[in-house]
Amino acid sequence: QVRLVESGGGLVQPGGSLRLSCVASGRISSLNVMGWYRQAPGTQRELVARMFNDGSTNYADSVKGRFTIARDNAKNTVYLQMNSLKPDDTAVYYCQYNNLGSVINYWGQGTQVTVSS
Repeated sequence: QVRLVESGGGLVQPGGSLRLSCVASGRISSLNVMGWYRQAPGTQRELVARMFNDGSTNYADSVKGRFTIARDNAKNTVYLQMNSLKPDDTAVYYCQYNNLGSVINYWGQGTQVTVSS
C-alpha cells in the first residue's frame, strides 16, 4: 500500500504561479513513476506530467513550457511548478504513484486549483 498526501492548491489569477507537492509513503520501490493528473468538471482525468525514477518525463502538450515536474527521491516527493496559469488549467489535481511492473496505481485525495480573476 502507498499513501499520497498532496498540498499546494488554491486560487490564483491568470498568469500567476502555484507549486503542488505530493509526498509518498508506504511500499515505495526504487523503480517507480510519480506524476500529476487533473480533472475538470464534466471531463475525463488527464495526464499533466509524470517523472520516472530515472528522471525521464512526459508532459501534456497543453502545459509544455509552462509546467515543470521535479522529484526529490530521498523524500519520496514530487512537485509540479505551474507558471503562466490559465483559466483552462482550473481542475482538481491528483498525484499518482506506480511501482513499475505493478498494475496498481495509487492516487492522492486531490487538490483544487482555480485560475480566475
